[in-house]
Amino acid sequence: MALKLTEVGDEKQASRLLLDDPAIAAVHVRPPQKSGVVERFEATDPKPGRDLARIPLVNRVLKNRRFQFFLILPNQLIFWIVIVSGLVGTLVPGKNFGTAITWFIWFCMVFVTMLVVGRAWCSMCPFGGFGEWVQRRALWRRASKSIGLGWKLPESWAGYGLLISTGVFLFLTWIEEYFNIAGPGTPSYTSWMVVGIVTVALVSFLLFERRTFCRYICPLSSLIGSVGASGMVAGFRTRDRDKCLACATKDCMRGGENGYGCPWYTWPGSADSNLLCGLCSECYKACPENNVGLFVQAPLTSAIAPKRRRLDVAWAVAILFGLVLYQQVNVFDLYSKIEGWFNSGMHFPHYPNPLVYLGFIFAVAAVLAGFVWLLVKMLSPQGRGTSFGGGTGLAGGTGVAGAGPGAGALVSSGGGAAADKGLAGTGTLTMERVSEAAVGTKVAWRDWFMPVMYGLVPVMASDYLARQLPKFFFNAADVIQSVVGPFGFHSSLYGHQMLSATGVVRVQLGVIAAGAAGSLYAMWRISNRDFPRLTAHVVAARVLTTLLVLGCGAAAFFLYIGMHAAP
Repeated sequence: MALKLTEVGDEKQASRLLLDDPAIAAVHVRPPQKSGVVERFEATDPKPGRDLARIPLVNRVLKNRRFQFFLILPNQLIFWIVIVSGLVGTLVPGKNFGTAITWFIWFCMVFVTMLVVGRAWCSMCPFGGFGEWVQRRALWRRASKSIGLGWKLPESWAGYGLLISTGVFLFLTWIEEYFNIAGPGTPSYTSWMVVGIVTVALVSFLLFERRTFCRYICPLSSLIGSVGASGMVAGFRTRDRDKCLACATKDCMRGGENGYGCPWYTWPGSADSNLLCGLCSECYKACPENNVGLFVQAPLTSAIAPKRRRLDVAWAVAILFGLVLYQQVNVFDLYSKIEGWFNSGMHFPHYPNPLVYLGFIFAVAAVLAGFVWLLVKMLSPQGRGTSFGGGTGLAGGTGVAGAGPGAGALVSSGGGAAADKGLAGTGTLTMERVSEAAVGTKVAWRDWFMPVMYGLVPVMASDYLARQLPKFFFNAADVIQSVVGPFGFHSSLYGHQMLSATGVVRVQLGVIAAGAAGSLYAMWRISNRDFPRLTAHVVAARVLTTLLVLGCGAAAFFLYIGMHAAP
């Protein structure tokens, strides 16, 4: 039951209550305003017939509090075995279960789930699951108290949104490359890496509230969130938005008798993409009105349809694309010579030189940003609109008044609300703000940058998947030996390659071609809706962005030909 502010004794106590519980502020201070709701969500709301939770069996599974526990448990067991086998098992990477399962199968399968589903891995992740079990002091039951300090992530941090996760992923990838962990190299290195992730996750769960780690700190969160825009699962969404707006308790966010408040700070009533839905089903369990469903959607919907895009996601796409291109370029002899020259001059021991590593990644991001700058320079009204400003934040959205502080969250760990606060009315590409662009209104650079980067999601995502394929096709069969070997058996499939190098390259090129085609389709759809509000030269914008997609796809395509299936 929500506590009305009129029941709070004095103004000081009321102020403290608002700070401690943003949900109360949202529910009781801001009256619902329904203007613009239909226009805002019409393109992103899944059709009622796509609600999987209407299926009786799915409904029973999602309502069962043991559901997520048993989803996480197998992965939890596997990763503890990974840790132990890496520390005490054989030193041969292909015969060690820790390295074989992690680098030959798991990493590739995670990318498949990102592309097809979205945040499917988040729903079964052993790192977040273990931390959450400890934080809640329960494996599946609805506990009334949790342990830990319950801090909110500082607003100055939360405003960077998924860029925090992007930075962590860059750092972890550099560590992996430096120690040749995913080569795979020494098995114990894989174990210590997993131990490190588990430790950081556990500490985060004990310091911060809910799944702050998963939303902001997890090295995979940014990658899964951006790549997952291609996925066909929309996540948990409201069935009737009017009911959500009129709801007096917001149990889906604050928690109810049968479920916790959303650990990701994502309100089903204002969700317009699958970006921050961890598929944990807590909102589904907690809603007393049975007004939350689990929806599927057409592929690429979360990249194409949102009317309010996020600048942190756009930058994440640009930076992550730079990273995967780096992982292609670094296999060539020319790169080795350049790297050696830098290492010699800087007295750095060996690959990867951090200056070259970060320099290449951010150079790619700068090229993409510069391309957009040229678009603005050439196509914006009266040659104006080259400003890179327009707001103070990077993440979030302005949401529906009365429905919560932002498009991404109703309550936050300094996270949802802080991020929404930073970008409200500034960084998001609002149709109202740019509707007069074609007749002379100045358009900010970010108003172009966000939709263009969203259009590149499919080709970037396909590049990451293609990069994992050599290890999968060359070494996946070795996992059988890593399982039976400790018991004295030998698998005849050890060392067996499912495809030749030529075959792997063909698959990689097919994946890149499919990703480029997806980006062409996404960019075309985005241009039909967004570009007319940004420029009077829509045809020129379409041609130039099409060339950008083809250029990105061609770069990855020809690099894979030159790499010849190098792992």
